Amino acid sequence: MNDIILTNLEKVPGRDIIKHLGLVQGNTVRAKHIGRDIASGLKNIVGGELHAYTELLTDSRQQAVDRMTETARSMGANAVVNIRFSTSSVAAGASELYVYGTAVIIE
Repeated sequence: MNDIILTNLEKVPGRDIIKHLGLVQGNTVRAKHIGRDIASGLKNIVGGELHAYTELLTDSRQQAVDRMTETARSMGANAVVNIRFSTSSVAAGASELYVYGTAVIIE
């Protein structure tokens, strides 16, 4: 259940921010899977979408957003505005997906 409004805008259109609660964030670090690497290597030869990596990124993004949303909920927020995503390499074969935004209470 997602009772919190999530947006990459600085405010929610038609709603006023009545309280700023602060930065909220969520992240996940994922490593490559050898089986996916082999299949992806073959796909690179013939071209096309790397479905295994698309699925991995989709799952990672959702997990990071869920963690950020839970933090916002625990602070009493009913919205998170100005949401941004970032990725970085943290080790050989492992990457972090990081999401952050501002927890607020809106009318």
